[in-house]
Amino acid sequence: MACCWSAENATKAYLRALNMGGRRGKEPDVAEFISAIAAGNNAQLMVMACANVAGSTALALVAAAHQTGGRVVCILNSLDHYEASKCALGNYGDCVTFVIGDAKKLLNDYKCADFVLIDCNITDLKTVLRAAQEGAKHGGGALIVGYNALQKGPAAAGCSSIDGFKTYFLPIGEGLLVIRKGEHKKSNDGVNSRKRSRWVVKIDKGTGEEHVFRITSPFPKDMKA
Repeated sequence: MACCWSAENATKAYLRALNMGGRRGKEPDVAEFISAIAAGNNAQLMVMACANVAGSTALALVAAAHQTGGRVVCILNSLDHYEASKCALGNYGDCVTFVIGDAKKLLNDYKCADFVLIDCNITDLKTVLRAAQEGAKHGGGALIVGYNALQKGPAAAGCSSIDGFKTYFLPIGEGLLVIRKGEHKKSNDGVNSRKRSRWVVKIDKGTGEEHVFRITSPFPKDMKA
C-alpha cells in the first residue's frame, strides 16, 4: 500500500513518463503529473478504468510502476479497445494487465489497489467513482484520480461526494480530480476531532502595520482577535 510521499520517486517517474511519451523538449501534459502522483505515493497496485483506448495515461502508470516496482491493471469495456490499446502502447503493452468488462463491478475485485485512475468520460462516471471509493473505504485507502474532469464541469466534483473523502480539483491538462480519505485526528480524550483554524489580525499601534497570524485550534477560551 502507499506510504509516505517520495519526492525522488515522483521526479524519476515524471521524467520517465516524459521520455516514454516521446515529449522530450516539449511542454509536459497531464500524463507526467499522473505518473509523479502515483510514484510519489509509492503505489504498488495501480488500477485504471478507461472510457475507450488506453494511451498516454496508461504509459504514465507504467512509468510509475517501473519506479516503485508495482504493477498496472487496465479495465477496458470492449475487446476492440483491447486491441487498439495494445497497439497504442507498443512495446509497453506487455507491462499492463488488461481486464475486459464493467468498471463498476470490476473495481470491487481491486479493493487492495492503492492508486485508482479513472477517465471522467467513462459511462456512468458517478457510479464508477463511488465504486472506487467504496473499495478504498473497505480495502485500505486508495488515492483516486479522475482525468478529463474539466469536460464534466462542476458536476464532476459532485460525483465524488461520499462521506469520509476529500476532493480536490487541479486545473492541469483537461482537469484532474484528486480524491482521498479525509484524515481524522483524535483529541486527548480519544474523541475524533478536526483541527480548525482562524486568521487573527494585530495592528501595531506605533507603526500602523498589520500583522496577520493563522491560529490552529484548540483555541484558548480567553483568546481574543
